[in-house]
Amino acid sequence: MGPPPADDIKVITMRAVGGEVGSAATLAPKVGPLGLSPKKIGEDIKKATLDWKGLKVTVKLIIQNRQAKVELVPSASSLVMRALKEPPRDRKKDKDIKHDGNIELDEIIEIARTMRSRSFAKTLAGTVKEILGTAHSIGCTINNEHPQEIMEQIDNGDISIPEK
Repeated sequence: MGPPPADDIKVITMRAVGGEVGSAATLAPKVGPLGLSPKKIGEDIKKATLDWKGLKVTVKLIIQNRQAKVELVPSASSLVMRALKEPPRDRKKDKDIKHDGNIELDEIIEIARTMRSRSFAKTLAGTVKEILGTAHSIGCTINNEHPQEIMEQIDNGDISIPEK
């Protein structure tokens, strides 16, 4: 059978925990048929996700000529969790963490700009509201207010979101 042709580009998307080597057993069925070593891919993922230690992030593996390039695709929830600036935790020991920090609205707008390309909203304000919904589900506050209240203020026009 052998590996795929040299000019063929394969893309594999998967979730990984930042800064940790994924088990070779979970990587093997995905990268094995492409002629790649799961252990080496695990190390590459670990190196690429060191900044996101302890957070679950989506990783995109772009494979060409039996070379894997690791690309991070941060999700809204991991960006919000990172904005909370919580210390890295051992996810095997600490369970059911309350993410009750506070984030500035400017940081939420920055996260929305990052997520804009993958958002279904027509305007940046809509994307900001998507991120506020994520913040609500995580359980943190925005400018010491509940995310729902910020959403209502955006709808009423009390808070304006600049497009640029």
